[in-house]
Amino acid sequence: MSDHSFEREQRNALYFLSAICMVFMTLAIAVQPLFLRNVLDISFETAGAVNASVQVVTEILDLALIFYLGYLSDRFGRVPIATIGFLVAALGALLAPASAQIGVWTGIGGLAFYYIMRIIMSLGTGAVWPQISALAGDGTDFDNRPRFMANMAFMMALGGTLVYAILMQMPQYTGYIVVMVLTAGVALIGAYVSHRCLVDIAPKLEKKAFPWKRILEHLKKDDRLRLSFASAFFARADMVFIGLFLMMWFIYFADLVKIEQEVAAAEAGSLIGLVGIVVLVSLPAWGRAIEVMGRVKTLALGMAFSGVGFVGLGFIVNPFEWEIVPFLVLAALGQAGCLVAPQVLTIDLTPKDIRGSMLGMFNVVGGIGIVIFVQIGGFLFDHIGPHAPFVLIGVANFAVVTYGIWVLRGDGTDEQICEDTLEDGEDINKVFEQ
Repeated sequence: MSDHSFEREQRNALYFLSAICMVFMTLAIAVQPLFLRNVLDISFETAGAVNASVQVVTEILDLALIFYLGYLSDRFGRVPIATIGFLVAALGALLAPASAQIGVWTGIGGLAFYYIMRIIMSLGTGAVWPQISALAGDGTDFDNRPRFMANMAFMMALGGTLVYAILMQMPQYTGYIVVMVLTAGVALIGAYVSHRCLVDIAPKLEKKAFPWKRILEHLKKDDRLRLSFASAFFARADMVFIGLFLMMWFIYFADLVKIEQEVAAAEAGSLIGLVGIVVLVSLPAWGRAIEVMGRVKTLALGMAFSGVGFVGLGFIVNPFEWEIVPFLVLAALGQAGCLVAPQVLTIDLTPKDIRGSMLGMFNVVGGIGIVIFVQIGGFLFDHIGPHAPFVLIGVANFAVVTYGIWVLRGDGTDEQICEDTLEDGEDINKVFEQ
């Protein structure tokens, strides 16, 4: 199905849900350090480990579910799973602000109950995002897929930008509890739009068994697909690092420079908002770069920008100084490229009837990367310094760049990718003429 036959309502719904899903995920992470510090009284000495472990626990429990839901979406459809995912996320978001009170009432403690609610929230959004990506892949072809996925990534970045530029300014005036409750409302809007506007269009997977063998065969024979998965493993943690560790850096550094924590959180939010704006502005250029340079070259270039930006943060001592801005801009440019190219490449190289399962695997690999890097990053934050997690992820990004250059020696060009994924009767020359 081409972009021309992709129903306008469904196309606009996918754009909107991309933004809504990112607003929910980003807001849940951004407000977490404030809640843990001021309500659950988490100290500076343990802040890195506790904040990181919350993220890690949620990601670990997400992994198997996301993988299995990708398979279920191939069997029964993407839309029901996305709708239920938003509803589950809304439940967790609604109860999370009362973690201290409910934790005492249930006897498990406030921190433990907050862990459980964050797990529920993460499971909900973890069910949603792969379905949105799969629906986008179902409704596009090789020619228009980069443009459509770039537009979706633009809406994702817009959602993240709104969180830090606007919503994370609210705690100064309304308190963070109001912002946490607002997160539940965002998820309910997502559930309504999913149920009302989305329609499944992909062919259903006929075999009941999970397509392990087909997925592994594709990964084994195609180094381009392995590169895409490698970028997911390393780059998925990039946005979490910016949202979590940069916010923590500002909040816990505020005491040293005699700044109120809410003011520090607002300043961090402004910088992270700047990151989102850079992503927004650069995404159309990355979409065009995919069409001109090709999937693999664009992916490698994005990882390179990101690596330079994150490693550069290792030279920053005081995050409130202006010198942090150029490195955040470089990291943002890299994140923009990595939002689009890996998913486009994965969708290109995957048969339609197992696309949900393959994207489920893709997201699981990304989740494993988040678990590993966020946990190590929390340890480094506590024992080496706030800059250390960023250097870690920057070096990891450079490793993917090296692998991408190696892939380009062979069949990493777009012409070869297109030829390998043509439907019966299609002409590669006609595809590229479009």
